[in-house]
Amino acid sequence: MNIKTVGLIGMGQMGKGIAQVCSTSGFKVLVNDSNQEILKSCKDQIINDLVKLEKKNKISTENLNAASENIILAEKIERFGSCELIIEAATEDEKTKKNIFSELKPFLNESTLLATNTSSISVTRLASATKKPENFMGVHFMNPVPLMKLVELVRGIATSDKTYDTLEKFVAKLGKSTSLSEDFPGFIVNRVLMPMINEAVYSLYEGVGNVTNIDESMRLGANHPMGPLELADFIGLDTCLSIMNVLHDGLGDTKYRPCPLLVKYVEAGWLGKKTEKGFYDYKETPPKPTR
Repeated sequence: MNIKTVGLIGMGQMGKGIAQVCSTSGFKVLVNDSNQEILKSCKDQIINDLVKLEKKNKISTENLNAASENIILAEKIERFGSCELIIEAATEDEKTKKNIFSELKPFLNESTLLATNTSSISVTRLASATKKPENFMGVHFMNPVPLMKLVELVRGIATSDKTYDTLEKFVAKLGKSTSLSEDFPGFIVNRVLMPMINEAVYSLYEGVGNVTNIDESMRLGANHPMGPLELADFIGLDTCLSIMNVLHDGLGDTKYRPCPLLVKYVEAGWLGKKTEKGFYDYKETPPKPTR
């Protein structure tokens, strides 16, 4: 299949990033979000990010203008019938994602490919909400999408070879590399990454070290570019908790039990950078540890 038009549902941080890389790679991109205010502002936000890249000579003015023309706001999902590929990038909630795929059913062609950007939820279960599970696959971009080179491809039990081959080529056109993961909770990256973050939260919870010591230890002692607590804030503590719950429920091992402190922060609405408070207070310059 020759993919020319990509539909994107969910214009949060991940959705905007995916829209940006698709538009700069020459694809027409229809974008949609259930929140009309977010939808109306998302294109301007993407263009602002591209303008910053232009000023750093990382993209040309021609590429910026072409990308701007490639992004089309689609208030109604009926318009997605013209897309060869539709990527769902909604919140990490299985019911929400299944509802989106169910709503899309009447408007899809037999050959339309569907993909989910889920970071942990079973691709096979999500595919069950579609008409053609063989046309469905996990395409998990890393955050921030424009900078990160990897995309995890996750096959559901019914995913066809044709779907896999087409999406592998699509990701290559975006200038990114792929890794193939089996459909197990957390896939590869989050299966390894999230327990490390959760253990860092346990280290804080149990008083092994404070925020500064834990993050500095991993930056300087393990050569990580970002400490695990700072990274958790960047990802979003609600997303981290959601993934840990999926790992814990899906694998049934107590080593994946979310740290009570992580749960408490999410309950308090301290979700990290997006709420300006998590393990760091981002209203301060530089950000100040909250513990």
